Amino acid sequence: MGKRIVIALGGNALGNNLPEQMVAVKHTAKAIVDLIQEGHQVVVAHGNGPQVGMINIAMTTLSREDHSHPIAPMSVCTAMSQGYIGYDLQNSLREELLNRGIQKPVATVLTQVEVDPEDPVFYHPTKPIGRFMTREEAIKKEAKGIPCVEDSGRGYRQVVASPKPKRIRELQTIRTLVNAGHIVVTCGGGGIPVVQKDGKLVGVNAVIDKDSASSLLAQKLDAEYLVILTAVEKVAIHFGKPDQQWLSELTVEEAKKYMAEGKELIAEGQFEEGTMLPKIEAAVQFAESKKGRKTLITQLEKAAEGIEGRTGTVIHV
Repeated sequence: MGKRIVIALGGNALGNNLPEQMVAVKHTAKAIVDLIQEGHQVVVAHGNGPQVGMINIAMTTLSREDHSHPIAPMSVCTAMSQGYIGYDLQNSLREELLNRGIQKPVATVLTQVEVDPEDPVFYHPTKPIGRFMTREEAIKKEAKGIPCVEDSGRGYRQVVASPKPKRIRELQTIRTLVNAGHIVVTCGGGGIPVVQKDGKLVGVNAVIDKDSASSLLAQKLDAEYLVILTAVEKVAIHFGKPDQQWLSELTVEEAKKYMAEGKELIAEGQFEEGTMLPKIEAAVQFAESKKGRKTLITQLEKAAEGIEGRTGTVIHV
């Protein structure tokens, strides 16, 4: 029996710039259509790290050179990235489906994801975005109330908050399309971050973790599998150390234990912040949300094998 699967594509599935993306999405489409050909119902979510960064830099540069153009907020940059990534993905998926004689419509849904304006992370932004700056430039930014951090010895960058997703505003549209047999590309870059204000949706200067948004999407669509695609075939504990151990499966309780160790003992812990930890958190959130739900973490090329239970790391209750 085919399963309803939400796939969360990582950056390695999309490339780092436009030429790379056009090549990468063709490869990505083949792996996704492999699952569709096996009879699974697939919904595609994706990251946008390199793409939204390029858009932010381009819009900021334009603003500096032509003051009639204000700097575009992150919500607008995310919307732009959703559009052009979705454009490439849906066309590559449609082409691959037709090459295999499969008649299925594909659509990209521009997706707003509501966050809590009182989320504590707004007071402690941590996600670097945009171009690298000198210390002097960063000081000037901070004087205007724009927080900046030093980024791995490469210079200073602006930081924004990464709030938790609370509500997918286009969920009814997405669900209708999925139930009608469409392949939907949605929640790009974690979704366009918005809050409710005076009865309206207003964009906020933030980014949403795409794995967390994908987990929420999978729950709301009553999917059986959340598939988080990353650069490694399996999750490991003690990664890069002599006692490294690859894991084929993890219970929710085991994952929570390892996460706690990773947070408390980063020097010798398990899942470090900014690497595997957000993926494990999203995986656990989905797996424990309803009996029978599972999360698979693996490489793009191994997704079909992982669903069959032959590779990857499966998180379950």
